[in-house]
Amino acid sequence: MPNRREFYEVDVPIHDTANPTLRGLHVFTGEADSPTTALRRAHEVYDAALAAHTAGLEVPGKQPDSWGAAGLRPGWEMEWTAAKAGRWHNPLSCTTRSDFAL
Repeated sequence: MPNRREFYEVDVPIHDTANPTLRGLHVFTGEADSPTTALRRAHEVYDAALAAHTAGLEVPGKQPDSWGAAGLRPGWEMEWTAAKAGRWHNPLSCTTRSDFAL
């Protein structure tokens, strides 16, 4: 039986290299068969986007598996060792618990 591919989210903490007290989170989403694969794909698309930007080229768009690196922030460092990957849950899904009635 082939691995079932689902959407995953990879959250990577980031900080401004000029002012490390400025912190944030870069979020990647795309198809994967495991958290390990999701983390690898997020890192790959980020590395490709950074290489293109550094070379003065257009940042690649989304790949066929939906992974991409939009919103590249030069001067901000990704903290890959602190990245977390898990299944993506659509907050607008009708199967997601909501605190309001439609």
